[in-house]
Order: sequence, then structure tokens, then C-alpha cells
Amino acid sequence: MMLPRPEILLTPTKMSRVDAAAIASGISGQALMLRAGEAVAACVLRHYPAALRFAVLCGPGNNGGDGYVAADALVRCGANVRVFALGDQERLRGDARIARAGWSGRVEALEAYMPQAGDVVIDAVFGAGLARDVPDLVQQAIADVTAAAIPVIAVDLPSGIDGASGKLRGAAFRAERCVTFVTRKPGHVLLPGRDHCGTVEVFDIGIPHRIVAAEAAGLWVNGPALFQSFRRPRSAEDHKYRRGHLTVFSGPAISTGAARLSAGAALKAGAGLVTLASPSDSLAVNAAHLTAVMQTAMDTLADVESWLIDQRRNTFALGPGFGDRDKARSYAVAIARSGRNLVLDADGISAFSGDASALREAFEGSAGQLVITPHEGEFTRLFPDIARGDGGKVEKALAAARAISGIVVYKGADTVIACPDGRTAIEEQAPATLATAGSGDVLAGIIAANLANGMPAFEAACAGVHQHGQAARRAGEGLTAEDLVSHVLPA
Repeated sequence: MMLPRPEILLTPTKMSRVDAAAIASGISGQALMLRAGEAVAACVLRHYPAALRFAVLCGPGNNGGDGYVAADALVRCGANVRVFALGDQERLRGDARIARAGWSGRVEALEAYMPQAGDVVIDAVFGAGLARDVPDLVQQAIADVTAAAIPVIAVDLPSGIDGASGKLRGAAFRAERCVTFVTRKPGHVLLPGRDHCGTVEVFDIGIPHRIVAAEAAGLWVNGPALFQSFRRPRSAEDHKYRRGHLTVFSGPAISTGAARLSAGAALKAGAGLVTLASPSDSLAVNAAHLTAVMQTAMDTLADVESWLIDQRRNTFALGPGFGDRDKARSYAVAIARSGRNLVLDADGISAFSGDASALREAFEGSAGQLVITPHEGEFTRLFPDIARGDGGKVEKALAAARAISGIVVYKGADTVIACPDGRTAIEEQAPATLATAGSGDVLAGIIAANLANGMPAFEAACAGVHQHGQAARRAGEGLTAEDLVSHVLPA
């Protein structure tokens, strides 16, 4: 049985190279633009048949060229169309210039557009390649259209959204629909861009897959196609140690709940055996709440080193509710030296604040795999220079992964999972209900269970993030972290 391909995301730079390679192979650039523009026209006619007027806003590049083609196709279908353009049309070049020449109607200045009841706007001003703030004229058009509550169909991406990072460039149209070509772009999936795109339709305009595949490696939408072939098959011969032994470190007596959430989620996610390593003063508190999760006393680094003698204890989760950052740091280094897998979260991450190189040194040459799961604040504290940089979330996550030689799960509503070798995935299925205390502790436990079960670290993290989001969807509104644990399923 052939496995499905993961959904590729092409950055604007890679999409430009795909276009250039397609044209170099003998495919007409004009033909590609014709198909793109006609796809836009087909979309608006299908979804807005009652529109009284289509206002096509065209920019100075190929996105504007798509707009002129769409306008011509709409007129041929009998629609009422007005075209408004940004900038000097005499400066158009290449296929966009040819497309403009094919439009026989009047072209008015962008600032002349006044929204009217019954309008539908086709935004063909700027596409995915925008990497600067939109000019004042465009910001005013955005404000006017927004105030009038006119439906917007965006060509490629809403003008004002950076296609590489999803960042807002001054202001942006909030589209009901986007029509994009070949693949979605990171700006369709990353926030805040995702919230401006509405429903995204991807059209095949005739570029062969081999050309796309040549540029496509490394950036995907997260989903089962990325990790399902790495799932450990179940067997009648399995026993709990074959399913992996995960150790989760508990905090002091007043903050034990986070570790229990991680441990419970790990069991639900398929770990064969989970032990909560508790300080002596936490044993009674944890024992009162635990059933299937085992417990052991662990107070010192010597206790950890003794625990590591048993090679079956292959994976550890450290940080949720742990509290003592100096101790967390020493424990993490000991785990790395023993060649075991480690998921580092919360206080475990903060233990290395501003000193990511120490994490790299600990795991360099280790047989163990490292996954860290920072939210934005933890990310900023661990990687202050990277956080201050100009790149988007994908670029920052990748830089961080390379800085520690481990997997970075940069959490949020658009969680990015990054690997030092350049592979990156973006999760788009996580519901807003995950913004609740303890949710991250549950995620750490799920990822650790996948590692304990033998998944490679990148795939274990991708699977864990996806399982986490799907559990939240099953749990529904009003979920708490405890509810979330009960809805976790194995990868």
C-alpha cells in the first residue's frame, strides 16, 4: 500500500525557482499566468454568482498579471468588472505586461476605488513574495474595503501578508478565500497570516511534480503522512518493556500535578511503563493520585545515576513543575551522558536559559535524542539572539535546532517542529482550547512516549504535536488538561 505524501509547503523563494524551472523546461510563462488567472475567475464565479460587480485590484508584478487575466475571463463570462491598478502600468514587465495588454477595458488608479454594496474584491496587488510593509495607498484601500465589509478573494495570499513568515506587513486584507497555485505557502499556515486567508484553494496550473519536488524538500504541513511509517507495530509478543520505559521527574510536594499530567498522557500515548521519579517529600502526594503510573524516590544526582544503570529505562521527561533549575540541569547532563532520550520542557528548558551551547555540548556525541518544547517566553530566554532576529518562526526554530543539535518544538497555535538537518513541519490543526494550564505538560508526555516506543526524534515530535491537537478536538469546548489526557490516543 502506497503511503500518502506529506503536504509540501513552498516558500516564495522556492516557488519562484519552480516557476523559473518550469519555464526553462519549455512551459510558457504566459500559459501559466493564463491558467492561474482563469482559476481565480472560476473560483469567484463559483462562490459569488450574485455579485453585482467584481473590483479587481492589480499590483505591479505577476500577481497583478494574474488579476488582469482574471478580469478578462470574468468579462467574457458576462460579469460586470472594474480594474484598479497600483503604480505605473508602463513599468510592467514580462508576462504581466502581456496580461495587461490582453485587458481591453479601462484601468483606473487604485485610489479611485470606492467600495459599493454588491462588490466582490479580487486582491491581486501583492502575492506571496511580499517582504516589506505595503505602501500607504494599499493600506488605505485595505481600510476602506474592511470598513465596508466587502468580500475579498486573494490571489495567492492577501496583500500585506508575508508569504515566508505569515507576518503582517503594515496592514492586510482579510480574505474570505485565497486562490493559490501548486502548493500552499508558509504564510497560509503560520499566524497571523492563516487568520487572514479564509478558505485556501490550491490549483494545479500544469507544473510537473518532478519540478516541484526538486525544490520541495524539508518543509511540510504536519500530519500522519510524516510519521505513520515510523509507528512501532503492535505485536502479540509485546510486553511493557518492549513498549518503552519512560521516567518523568516530579517536582516538590506543592507542584506535583504537572508531572502527573505528563506521565498520564504518556501511558495513554502508548508507553509500556511510566515511572514518576519523585522527591521523597512528594511520594505521598503522588501516591494518592497514581494507579498505573509507577513511582520511585529520587532526591539527588546520585539517585539519577543509579536509576540509569538499568538500560531498559530508555527515555526521560524533565521539567514540568520541577522547580529546582540547578538540579534539572545536572539531571539533564547525566541523562545525555548515559545516551538516553530526553524531552526537556518548562523548568528543564529554563535551567539552560541563555546557555543553549551547554545543551549542545551535553548531547553532542550522545546516543540519546533530545527534544525541547519551548513556548515563546522559554524560547526567548534560551535563544535570546535568535529570538531577536528578523526571521520568521520557521527560520528561528531551525536556527535553534541547529544551535542545540536537537529537535525544537516551538509551541503555539502554529507550532513549528524543527530538526537540525533542515526538516520542518508546521501544525495547523491545534484548536484554541489548548490554551489552558497543563496543556504543554501533556504534550511533553506524548512526545516522550513516542520516543520510548522507538520513533526517531523528529517524527516522535511531529506525531506528538498532532496527537495533542487531535485529543483537544475530541475533548471539545471547556477542556482542562485532565480532560485532554483522557482523550489522548497512540500515534
